[in-house]
Amino acid sequence: MLNRHPQASPVPDDVLYRQGDVLIRRIAHLPIGVQAINGTTLAHGEVTGHSHRFQQSSAIQLWEAGEQLFLEVKHPSALLVHEEHRAIEIPQGLYRVWKQREYRPGTYVEVED
Repeated sequence: MLNRHPQASPVPDDVLYRQGDVLIRRIAHLPIGVQAINGTTLAHGEVTGHSHRFQQSSAIQLWEAGEQLFLEVKHPSALLVHEEHRAIEIPQGLYRVWKQREYRPGTYVEVED
């Protein structure tokens, strides 16, 4: 019988993380031309004032390429928090971040919290 610790296995590349209107997916590398940005917030709630954010600024780095947002978790993990959702732990790695959008006649707009 094998004794395997659940945390010892690597995180599969196809795992998605969702917290409310934010979706996070692991990627192999950052695209060329990304720019580092300051902060720990993935999405602001325009209506509620709540935000999807990481607790420890030293654990992560955010990157932008045009309107695309990317995340680098530099520590073994980082905790993503929001006032209305359960906190989720994101393992070390590179990620693409999407904010949910909705269709309005003629255009797509980001969903407002």
